[in-house]
Amino acid sequence: MPNKSEPCSALALDVGRRRIGLAGCDPLGLTVTPLAPLARGKFAADLLRLERLVQQRRVRALVVGLPLDSAGQLTEQALHCHRYGQRLASHFALPLAWVNEHSSSWAAAERHGLHGDRSGALDSAAAALLLEQWLADGPAAMLVADIRGTTPAPDPS
Repeated sequence: MPNKSEPCSALALDVGRRRIGLAGCDPLGLTVTPLAPLARGKFAADLLRLERLVQQRRVRALVVGLPLDSAGQLTEQALHCHRYGQRLASHFALPLAWVNEHSSSWAAAERHGLHGDRSGALDSAAAALLLEQWLADGPAAMLVADIRGTTPAPDPS
């Protein structure tokens, strides 16, 4: 697992029901780049497309946004993102970090003028904000623990 002083290439995911916004950083964690969003399909199809990206970018950590509510509580979508992130981390055998993405889409729309975007550019811009936040906080990835600090039961699906 990467530590705070070890450079790593990370992949951030803003998981939605229709698309996944993606962003990556260089191996030193200096430059964050929004990547082409992924149109959601069946999990196996998503894995095939993400596998190429993980290999090409030599990803060493995954960062997944959890859309918590304004009180910092898990939402239904946050639970979905949590399960999805766990499945990816398990498949790729990569460390996984969670970032609270409350208001990330709004902030990305403001920063990049993407209000009303339906192309997926907003999703990837939000993923870039998640990755920037993770890098600013010091990229210490957590292994499969949820936002409350407890280890959840394995996803049965």
